[in-house]
Amino acid sequence: MLQTATPDWTRRAVSAADVVAHVKSGMNLLLHGACATPAGLVDALAARKDLENVRIYHLHTAGCGSMVAPEQQGRLLSISLFVGPPVRAAVNDGRADFVPVFLSDIPGLITSGRIRIDAVLLQVSPPDRHGYCTLGTSVDVARAAVDTAPILLAEVNDRMPRTHGNTSVPLDKLAAYTHISRPIFEAPPAEQTDVERRIGEIVADLIEDRSCLQLGIGAIPDAVLARLGSKRDLGVHTEMFSDGLVDLFHTGAITNRYKAVHPGRIVTSFAMGTRKLFDFIDDNPLVEFHGCDRTNDTALIRKNDRVVAINSALQIDLTGQVCADSIGHKIYSGIGGQMDFIRGAALSRGGKPILALPSTASDGKLSRITHELLPGAGVVTTRGHVHWVVTEYGAVNLHGRTLRERGEALISISHPDFRPELKRQLHAIRHFPMS
Repeated sequence: MLQTATPDWTRRAVSAADVVAHVKSGMNLLLHGACATPAGLVDALAARKDLENVRIYHLHTAGCGSMVAPEQQGRLLSISLFVGPPVRAAVNDGRADFVPVFLSDIPGLITSGRIRIDAVLLQVSPPDRHGYCTLGTSVDVARAAVDTAPILLAEVNDRMPRTHGNTSVPLDKLAAYTHISRPIFEAPPAEQTDVERRIGEIVADLIEDRSCLQLGIGAIPDAVLARLGSKRDLGVHTEMFSDGLVDLFHTGAITNRYKAVHPGRIVTSFAMGTRKLFDFIDDNPLVEFHGCDRTNDTALIRKNDRVVAINSALQIDLTGQVCADSIGHKIYSGIGGQMDFIRGAALSRGGKPILALPSTASDGKLSRITHELLPGAGVVTTRGHVHWVVTEYGAVNLHGRTLRERGEALISISHPDFRPELKRQLHAIRHFPMS
């Protein structure tokens, strides 16, 4: 006879305050992130006045600004493995901290004990008849923490999608949990500008039938996806899954038929989007969630042919150095999975690593293509790893090109207003004759 979950599991639920009572001073916590952020537990933790020196590791989060409020100094310390909007100001004000690290490396830091995790704060789906909850919309680094930490604390949310892949968490492994029925945090599609639509067109033209896609979230990835409806037999192996992929799946453009890794399945590490996305992934065996040490493993990514990795940048210099995590010294996001997929796509047969960005920032006042990066800017993708760069003015492939060729190519896709000055700067730095 199959062992089933206790029918009255809800009776074992306690308040959020009782759940976080298991947290003690000096502990290291891992916080479930993105749309799965257990904001109720975070708020309950922030309400405690008896805690000291609790370190909270996390990726980007939603709805939990209470943990970085000024009054939490000395009590709770947010440590971002990827910086999201709720903690960005706190990181740059010195009230929170940041770890620059490849997304693929984080699970290993946790399982090895290099980053010790004493307890995990989760948001999970209700248990099935076998007694297993799932990690829902975010597996990423949570999988490693769940498998390693001695204490698991959770919100069991009736509205959290039940997901497939390496997502299961036994209800009996939870030290304590609260039962909620709260809408999942949503990340609606961004409004697209004419510039972003044009970039989407250019990138879409680079994508062939049977390509295997990796995209992030935002207006540019959405603009690309909206223009792929005529493609055939696309696959998806990505760290992040958003609404645009749902539409493309329904058109029949995504089949995953020609993937070498998990053929027939969309593979992802976490999902960010709207109710449409959550309904699509709920109990959908064609979507598999795995830890980011698997989704972002370059050795696996490269096994798929025609991997197209589409990532963003804040700034790129004339040699091809890409800053994607900071504006000067101010941390904006993180390394994330950009390098994992840029390199994986480059090693894939027929692959195309693409960095897509508008040519200007600050309402056209600043060129994102510059003769040098801002002081303090972090190089996420090195000049040796960069391949395709796309702006609204075109696409260039820097791989194998000299410094002079790179500079001239990047200037050709910069905003026309900045090209004369960029040419002068290139000449001043490299002493190349001006064309």
